[in-house]
Parts: sequence; C-alpha cells; structure tokens
Amino acid sequence: MPDSTQKLTALSLVAAFNRMDVPAIVAHRAPSCLRHFYPTTMAQKPQDNSTYAKSLTSLHAIFRNFSLTIDELIEDSANNRICMWLSARADTMAGEYVNEYVWLLDFDQSGKKIVRTKEFSDSVMARDFFPKLKEAMASQRAKKATDQIHSNGV
Repeated sequence: MPDSTQKLTALSLVAAFNRMDVPAIVAHRAPSCLRHFYPTTMAQKPQDNSTYAKSLTSLHAIFRNFSLTIDELIEDSANNRICMWLSARADTMAGEYVNEYVWLLDFDQSGKKIVRTKEFSDSVMARDFFPKLKEAMASQRAKKATDQIHSNGV
C-alpha cells in the first residue's frame, strides 16, 4: 500500500529540517498553523508561521549539521493526524546538541498542509543545555569585540 499524502508531507517536513531549509519547512504549514510547545512548564507561547520562521532562522546560525531521525511514526488517517518520535542532534559552540521530540501533526483534508503542531521536547535537556549555549555565544561575541578592537589598533 502506498504512503498517504499526509505521511509523505511529514517525511518531506523532516527532510526540509535535515537541510535546514526554513522556507520549505514553513511551506508545509497552512497559513493559520500554530506551533504549540509542551510540556507547558516550558512556558512557551504558540508560534504562528512568521514567528516560527524567525526562530528557525536564528537557530540555523547556531546549530550546524542539524539532523532529525524518525524513531517512530504513527498515522491516524481517520483524524488527519501523524505522531512522530524524533531524535535530534547538531553541533554547536557549546558542544553536541542531542534531544528527543514528539511531534503531533494535524493536517488539512488534503494531507498536504499542517494545520496545527504540538511539539514535546526533553525539557531537562533544554534546561541544562541552553544556558551553556547562551554563555558560549556571549563569550564568542566578547572575543569578536576584543579582536575587532585589536585589529583597529586600539
């Protein structure tokens, strides 16, 4: 049996993430699509397409060699829904980023557009990793500023 349109869309979305192709990622989403973060203890507001694209663009500069691997994919065709358990990894200035996600994707009737996403991530990993990344980025900015001062002969 051939893959459904929504499964092909989900696979295409993961491929776009693996290329870190922000326009292609957003193109899989309906204009009114919202991205919701879980657990709610992360206190993240839902993101519309514009906010999501800006977030992805900023991450693109930070995460090198980003890759997602689908560990499990469950399709609920009757409800136009796919759930994926994903493993992520990337290289950053703070070291290797490794995380797990569960994405719940709701599709329109055509299966070609995602109308809502619910994204669960490892909040303990985020709590521990992102302060280290922020510190590494601040150190890099300070080093560049110092290098700039020295190269100007000050």
